[in-house]
Amino acid sequence: MKYFIKKLNEVGIKDVAEVGGKNASLGEMIQNLTPKGVKIPGGFVVTADAYRFFLEETGLKKFIKNTLNGLNTKNLKDLSKRGKLIRETIKKSEFPEEL
Repeated sequence: MKYFIKKLNEVGIKDVAEVGGKNASLGEMIQNLTPKGVKIPGGFVVTADAYRFFLEETGLKKFIKNTLNGLNTKNLKDLSKRGKLIRETIKKSEFPEEL
C-alpha cells in the first residue's frame, strides 16, 4: 500500500528513499530525543509516492520526458529554458483529488 503522507514520528533512517534525508533525520530526532525531554515539533511528510502519483496523474511525467527529449546538456541556455518551462508547468498544475 502506498502512502502519500506520513507523520514525522513514524519515519526514520530506513525511510530516506521515501521521505528524504532531512525528514528521516527529523523523525529519528523525534523518536530518540522526545523521550529524553527534548521538545521537537511534530509534523508530517509528503512522500515520494505522492510526488510520483502527482506527476503521473497530471500528465507531467510525460510532459517532462517530452520536454527533455533531445536535450544537449552542454547547451546551458537550452537547459535553462527547458527547466524553466518544466518548473512553470508544475507550478500551474492542479493537485489530483486523491492528494
